[in-house]
Amino acid sequence: MEELKRLEKFQTVVSSITCHGLLSSSSSDSASSSRFLSNLVLFLVQPCGELDLDSKLGLLSEFLPKISGPFLEEISRSLELDDEATTPLNTISAECQNSCVKRSVMDNVDPYMSQKHQEVVAMVGLDAMKRANSTLEDFSRSYFMFHRLDINEPQSIFRYLPVLSFTESYIYQMDALNEKIVSESACGSQVIYSSHGWNAESRVLFETNPLKPLGDLLEREALLTNRVQQEFNSGEEYWALERKLCHALSNKNKICLEDVMRAIHLKSFDYRVLNLLLYKLRGEEVNELHMDFLSISEFLVEVADDLFDYEVRYTLKELPNVITIFQLDMVFL
Repeated sequence: MEELKRLEKFQTVVSSITCHGLLSSSSSDSASSSRFLSNLVLFLVQPCGELDLDSKLGLLSEFLPKISGPFLEEISRSLELDDEATTPLNTISAECQNSCVKRSVMDNVDPYMSQKHQEVVAMVGLDAMKRANSTLEDFSRSYFMFHRLDINEPQSIFRYLPVLSFTESYIYQMDALNEKIVSESACGSQVIYSSHGWNAESRVLFETNPLKPLGDLLEREALLTNRVQQEFNSGEEYWALERKLCHALSNKNKICLEDVMRAIHLKSFDYRVLNLLLYKLRGEEVNELHMDFLSISEFLVEVADDLFDYEVRYTLKELPNVITIFQLDMVFL
């Protein structure tokens, strides 16, 4: 679609040049000449700082007479040398290519895995992106209205989708690792990270600062605020509480009601992160009234989800797993 728009603009300029007689049909190689002049006109009308059209034409009138063939040939040769100095993509070694491929298939690859002297970067897998879809759809339907965005307009969604989708997918990915740790710990078995694509380094980083790679990426995009960082801290606290409470339940130990209530208040931290990012992406100040209202709404939604989950499992006579027990106790204790 973007390419079609570009061609449409180009054709409009060509027609205008022809209509105004700027290029006669008798010119040699008129097609190439027309293409060159059209690209020049398109370049001139593009915004460039504080320069208006008259200023641009003045610069051209002053500069063009000074340009010579040898000067352009020198520039051309310089650019060619720069291109030759750059390693072509097809000369990358097979070993490097294999490494790139392995690090791209993220469903079974540790997102924290890094070579020596290589910065830990945030990456997400396809499975995490699929799981994040339901949350993103719910977020769009429930939160966009507070930003005066229409979910029925594609541009309202796709303009902010890359950041929102990556962020939620990364959080889902970390949540999946936390559930693996919880469930396997409850079963009394040691987590075999290699079988899940995780390694010992993953656990260390997860238990210390699992959202740091995501925070670093958002900081590079000028999207990391103190409020977003606070919600990251809430997420890490929630995961730690989930492990603590599930471990206590699996060992039939008493659990603290304050921990349960704290956990359910923290659970929707990802929605708050997405909401804060949307304010930042739109260049607007955070509406505290909306945030307070949504915080209460999130709590009620979490309770309703737990009740629905309990009803379904009770009706189907399913035995709850450790995660479900944790959810049930958050509602009924």
